[in-house]
Amino acid sequence: MSEIVKEPSMLLQKEMIARNYEAITSKHETGRKVSSTFVPGNLNELLLCFDIVNNLPEINAIQNGMRKLSGNYIMDAEKSGHSEDVCTYVKADIGMMGAGNIAPNGKPFPKPDVLLLSYTGCYTFMKWFELLREEYKCPTLMLHVPYEGDGHSTKNMRDYIVKQLKEVIIPGLEQVSGIKFDIDRLREALRNSAKAEDNLVWVLESGKHKPSPIDAYFGGVYYIGPIFTAFRGTPDAIAYYDALRTEVQARIDTRQGPITPDGSNFNDQRYRLVVEGPPNWTHFREFWKMFSDEGAVVVASSYTKVGGMYDLGFRHDADNPLETLADYCLGCYTNRNLPTRVDILAKYIEEYEADGLLINSIKSCNSFSAGQLMMMNEVERRTGKPGAFIETDLVDPRYFSAANVKNRLESYFQMIEQKRLGTAKAA
Repeated sequence: MSEIVKEPSMLLQKEMIARNYEAITSKHETGRKVSSTFVPGNLNELLLCFDIVNNLPEINAIQNGMRKLSGNYIMDAEKSGHSEDVCTYVKADIGMMGAGNIAPNGKPFPKPDVLLLSYTGCYTFMKWFELLREEYKCPTLMLHVPYEGDGHSTKNMRDYIVKQLKEVIIPGLEQVSGIKFDIDRLREALRNSAKAEDNLVWVLESGKHKPSPIDAYFGGVYYIGPIFTAFRGTPDAIAYYDALRTEVQARIDTRQGPITPDGSNFNDQRYRLVVEGPPNWTHFREFWKMFSDEGAVVVASSYTKVGGMYDLGFRHDADNPLETLADYCLGCYTNRNLPTRVDILAKYIEEYEADGLLINSIKSCNSFSAGQLMMMNEVERRTGKPGAFIETDLVDPRYFSAANVKNRLESYFQMIEQKRLGTAKAA
């Protein structure tokens, strides 16, 4: 199958991610320290203060899924005793380590100098880091983030996180890096983050236009790459989101839709969807094409919020540097309770004038999949718009059935048409 045709911003973010992999794998030549950490709640601005390169195991698993390598890695991990029900990101990572631990640039990953875990709603993260700690025998720093079980954070929660930052995380990073913490350097990174976040929100909210100039799910995973990984807080992130905004504005000005996997502009947008849950990575192009072939554009998604709910108003605040890191971690999508997630999805349906909610339930990801049927039913009740449910997995190709997914999507689009016909008759 041919490669996905990409927008200029997609190519730019690909180059940025490649540059970070080069920084990681050249650690022995440059002398820079390397951390392993996760996307939701990551403390990239803080790591920048210590010149630590940020490596993200989730992103490595995604890369291996898109390169068709994850299936064998997962089976190797299962042969060594990991259950079929374990998150496939974990098994892809463990399997990769057993197969030489090769990065996407073809060079071996170095051992991390520190494992930095910001716990944000996924218990698997903690077990994953136990396995990595056993493998690498390196320092492990854990920032425990309280779950927003009541639908909001409290001052006590924030103070609890700030205390850990002061007493555990910052001293630990100082010891690993040999660099004294400079709060003014953190403030500068936070100002950079806020500038990039402004433009990211503008891009995501452009999905309210008709036609939408973006696909907020398939295209969106490219758009969020720099800010959710190793570049938030840097001038490079500001430059990227300036370029992305200019690109999207040009499509708005000419009433053009985003690019499709085939390279044409997606102007014939028959269905506007909100999507809940991560995409499937092993068949990403095929999955995307099922939507574009039917004229379905995703105008908003929850997955593009896992690294920060910026569209709800949060910005990193240089005037309150440690407190804003705490607020960021607390507010990540997977750290919010189910009623709050329902509120967010129903809000997207209304504000983006979507035809309905589609849930891609991930077999091995409890953080997203638990409660999704209840969420779908409640969003349907509130909005009057139909919902649908498909099932795939993150990076395990055994759980992507193209025929089943296609049939369910076609049935869903027929349901939307019937709903429209019924609304027209009632009017």
